[in-house]
Amino acid sequence: MSAGRDPLAGRIPVTLVTGFLGAGKTTLIARLVRHPDMNRVAVVINEIGEIGIDHDLVAMSSENVALLANGCICCTVRTDLQETLRELFNERRAGRIGDFDRVIVETTGMADPAPVVQTLVSDTLLGAQFRLDGVVTLVDAVNGPHLLGSQPEAEKQIALADRVLVTKTDLAAPDAVRALEAAVHAINRHADIRHVVQGEIAPAELVGLGLASARAGAATLRFLGEALDAGAGEGERYLGSRAPRHDPRIGTLSLRFAQPFTWDAFSAALQLLTTLRGPDMLRVKGIVNVDGRPVVVQGVQHIFHPPVTLDRWPSDDRATRLVFITRGIPAQAIRALFEAVGAVAAPG
Repeated sequence: MSAGRDPLAGRIPVTLVTGFLGAGKTTLIARLVRHPDMNRVAVVINEIGEIGIDHDLVAMSSENVALLANGCICCTVRTDLQETLRELFNERRAGRIGDFDRVIVETTGMADPAPVVQTLVSDTLLGAQFRLDGVVTLVDAVNGPHLLGSQPEAEKQIALADRVLVTKTDLAAPDAVRALEAAVHAINRHADIRHVVQGEIAPAELVGLGLASARAGAATLRFLGEALDAGAGEGERYLGSRAPRHDPRIGTLSLRFAQPFTWDAFSAALQLLTTLRGPDMLRVKGIVNVDGRPVVVQGVQHIFHPPVTLDRWPSDDRATRLVFITRGIPAQAIRALFEAVGAVAAPG
């Protein structure tokens, strides 16, 4: 990173809200848009009418945009998310809608969030104005256990989540909720789990999940999930019901490497992995020691964010720490690949 320049500064953070049909996304969004802290937030949804906004809450509306009395902007996806976000940005810049400094996007219930994430990362025009802040996945405590055993997309939504909101906990037995949490952790060990009843949530619960700055600090460590030790979370036992079944091939791999990498060596290993097993590389996140400098990498399947070089190490730990959420890729194979390229690239 060049001195004084933060490549992430000024970009509008975007939070994706996903979850299977019936998980409670519409209820959550309906409560959210009424919250007073939403006055500088734009919410992109599939259909404004679905969330039942009372007429006395609408200050101004058009075919695709409703400006609420609290300043929150509700915008319907027109043809695709890219066009909608560009239109939102242009309307904001022209002063035709209120200013906003954050976007929350609701995805459809059957949606695989990966293409949406990849769109935000790979579209260079969008990337100049927006950045992905994180993925929030809703999981229904009543129907979630069945979905995890029968719907691969429900598992993928959890695998890509930065935060998981377990809904309808008031309708499920406590031991069933604990078992569901165990199943979520088995898929995505580092996802932060919160409970939500009747969509009651503060907007702050959906923000601050991603890398917001190239300037290192406590927020960087939270983003990296500093329980990046290889044994974190393993061996946990939940009392009560057995954890719901899910694809046992999906899981979290946490790897550490003491020796620094050259960027060519690290990127070569990553490129080989994505070429051979891209669809099964559900998510990658971590900090890499590149010739002594801290570089944050993150990606979904074969699409990676541009690497971000931090201004300094966020702690005294200078090891490379990588978290992979994969399907059917042995941890030792990934470790051996990175050790091999490191050894080949090392000076003789």
